[in-house]
Amino acid sequence: MSAAAAARQILTQLHEVMASRLHPQAKLDRVVEVIGEVLDSEVCSIYLLREGMLELFATRGLEQSAVHVTQLAIGEGLNGIIAERSETLNLAEAAAHPDFAYRPETGEEKFHSFAGVPIVYRERAIGSLCVQHADPRRYEDIEIETLQTVAMVLSELIAHAGLVDDETAALGAAASGPVMLQGLTLVKGIAGGSAVYHQPRVHIDHVVAEDTEAERQRVYLAFDKMRDQIDTMASQAEFGVGGEHVDILQTYKMFAYDEGWGRRINEAIDAGLTAEAAIERVQQRTRMRMREIDDPLLADRMHDLEDLSNRLLRIVSGQLGTAATQGLKRDTILIARNLGPAELLEYDRRRLKGVILEEGSLTAHVVIVARAMGVPVIGRVRGLRGIVREGDEILVDADKGIAHVRPVQQTADLFAERFAQSRQRQAAYAEMRDIEPFTRDGTRIQVMMNAGLRDDLAALPLVGADGIGLFRTEFQFLVSATLPARERQTRLYRDVLEAAGEKPVIFRTVDIGGDKAVPYLDSVTSEHDENPAMGWRALRLALEREGLLKAQARSLLEAAAGRKLYVMFPMVSEPWEFDAAKAVFDGQLAFLKARKKPLPEAIRYGAMLEVPALAEVLDQLLPKVSFLSVGTNDLTQFLFAADRANPKLAERYDWLSPAILRFLARLTQGTVGSGVDLGICGEMGGRRLEALALLGLGFRRFSITPVAVGPIKELIRKVDLPQIEETMKRLLASPTASIRAELQAWAESNGIDTD
Repeated sequence: MSAAAAARQILTQLHEVMASRLHPQAKLDRVVEVIGEVLDSEVCSIYLLREGMLELFATRGLEQSAVHVTQLAIGEGLNGIIAERSETLNLAEAAAHPDFAYRPETGEEKFHSFAGVPIVYRERAIGSLCVQHADPRRYEDIEIETLQTVAMVLSELIAHAGLVDDETAALGAAASGPVMLQGLTLVKGIAGGSAVYHQPRVHIDHVVAEDTEAERQRVYLAFDKMRDQIDTMASQAEFGVGGEHVDILQTYKMFAYDEGWGRRINEAIDAGLTAEAAIERVQQRTRMRMREIDDPLLADRMHDLEDLSNRLLRIVSGQLGTAATQGLKRDTILIARNLGPAELLEYDRRRLKGVILEEGSLTAHVVIVARAMGVPVIGRVRGLRGIVREGDEILVDADKGIAHVRPVQQTADLFAERFAQSRQRQAAYAEMRDIEPFTRDGTRIQVMMNAGLRDDLAALPLVGADGIGLFRTEFQFLVSATLPARERQTRLYRDVLEAAGEKPVIFRTVDIGGDKAVPYLDSVTSEHDENPAMGWRALRLALEREGLLKAQARSLLEAAAGRKLYVMFPMVSEPWEFDAAKAVFDGQLAFLKARKKPLPEAIRYGAMLEVPALAEVLDQLLPKVSFLSVGTNDLTQFLFAADRANPKLAERYDWLSPAILRFLARLTQGTVGSGVDLGICGEMGGRRLEALALLGLGFRRFSITPVAVGPIKELIRKVDLPQIEETMKRLLASPTASIRAELQAWAESNGIDTD
């Protein structure tokens, strides 16, 4: 029997049971018999949430005397785990699971295999449905799918019968009192605002279909409408209406036209579900698969499909719009299960202050974009729907990975003081906008900003940066389902140069692959590097995919016609890689020249120094380049063999350690007299104490986040270079375990605030 046929047979009988005049307990007793008979299961049990505990409400196969006696706390035992995490378990040997909890009164010791699914009502687990067999075996997918379909119907019937705690009672004090949430820091920063859910809750009140064909037509119409929306938005992006953020709709378009997805929804309708319930049923399957995926990059692609499922569900239910389309009315902390980069970019930056995600990973594309936007993000915070209500006040301390929901007055006062101090600093830094950063001894330091989005260019005149020291061209590649057309690349680069005016822009060629996977290059990155940062990425990938680099080279050359063009190659490990990349540009330059196309008035080539090996061959590289930019983020992880995406290692190694500082000192000494401009490009340069050390090592160009430009300019004007240079020589000659404390003391004694 197929999954749809089994589910349909069960649903038909369940409908008859629930329509009968039996009292609720008798109905559930009959329900487990129906499910057990159709699935040929030796045990079928239903646990329901009552007064905060999971209680065995009905069973076929276990001891009847255990009904209403056996209880499990949320998170206790297999059923407790199912309810806590809203996830499916499929086990050949239940007792081998680390969370297995034996209850002798049930008589379950003779049963080995176990499969259980959550009974979810309005996104809240209200119980679990499980089956067991004596023979050890994993259950087939069709059996699991049948259980999930039946659980959806049961959720509606159980909730309407009043057999479980209502939503208000289940939330209890957690929905009214102060709560501190702990998560994973994805983007640092502090913020405060009112809770707004990214997607307003879609309530599925009708699960069982009365007319299967009518439900199928509703889904077909919703698919057509969704595809039209995406096609329209994508075409608007082509004409510059939507910006880069709409490019990611190309990824959604790929999923929207996927026949397999539509087929699975159809199968769920065949089982007797309404259109809304069928979409949610398939979405549950997606979530289950995501939890089984170890590869975070593949999991991120599954999130794209879930985002699209939510869009389809809102269309078919008539509950359209996200918080972004409705507009933010006040300072907002956005709450979501997950977000795509395009969705984040749709929000008003003036109102969006922070983001809290139930899921999220350090390698997700949305994190890269949020960091560029300067929006603090905390991820991996479970159970948000059960804790945070729309409109709740939230204070986010993403530096510590903490969020305070409905904070007490003392906490609010502490945050208010931090916000006030931050505003005062920002006001002082804003006054630095038109002031050139000269040190006390009269040395001009170049302070540039990093960018990667069109919207970033607005910050250039606001912060008074000397130019763009790093334009990350990969953002356009990350938010597209296919290789961005050369014309689109050219348009973006030309817009950036025009916005920058006379100020220089250093374009870093595409740095994708590794932890920045793109769907159209899966054939290159499908080997799943154990350490993606050291894998097939950046210039390594671009040189293999020469067509990719050729298209980007021609786009940059055409966009910079009549201007000076600065090109920087990422992750150069040996001089020959720089030569190979420059040869691609030389070839495209000759191509355009032969066709009498307008050309840049001058081209300056440089390299990112992120790989330590390159420092050993500086004598060979320096004659070839006009400038070098030290990428401190990657360089640090390579020097310490410490994955920067691993939260346990993120704070373990100090940028002011002797190892890093001595390495950087060697670089500055190695470039003296070469005529090559050496700069810092990375988070290290945007921190005041670290920037002080870098000035002492001889760095005279910084490229940092826009928000750090003011603070670093202000710092520079307080520094006497001969003094800090002498101090750094002394500290590096006989270093202690950490130079940080000594440098901090020196700064304080010289009246330099490094916070």
